Amino acid sequence: MSTSPSKELETFVNPQKGRDYKISIRIPEFTCLCPKTGQPDFATIYLDYTPDELCVELKSLKLYVWSFRDVGAFHEAVTNEILDDLVKATNPRWMKVRIEFMVRGGIYTDVEVEHFKK
Repeated sequence: MSTSPSKELETFVNPQKGRDYKISIRIPEFTCLCPKTGQPDFATIYLDYTPDELCVELKSLKLYVWSFRDVGAFHEAVTNEILDDLVKATNPRWMKVRIEFMVRGGIYTDVEVEHFKK
C-alpha cells in the first residue's frame, strides 16, 4: 500500500452505470507552491461528477492531490490540470472542479472548470 505522492489515479467500475447520480468530494488540505515566490498556497478542492463507466478511487485521489505539494503552479493552471487528469482517468458524463484558494496578499482566488461528455 503506497503512502507516497503519486500522479496515478486508480478507478473502479461504477456500480450504477444505468443511473445518473452525482458524487461530491471535498478535499480541504490541498497545497501547491506559488510559481513566483515559492511560498505555499493552501486551498480546498471541490470535485463533483456524474460517473459513466468508472469512478475515481479515493486513496489514489488523496495521493494524487499530495503530489502537488512541492509543485509551483498558477491557480488557473493547476485547476485545469486536475480536471484534465480526472477526466482522462474516469471519462465521466460530467465533472466540475472548483478550487478555493486561501488569501494571499489580501486576494482570494476561486477557479472553476467543467467537462461535459460529448
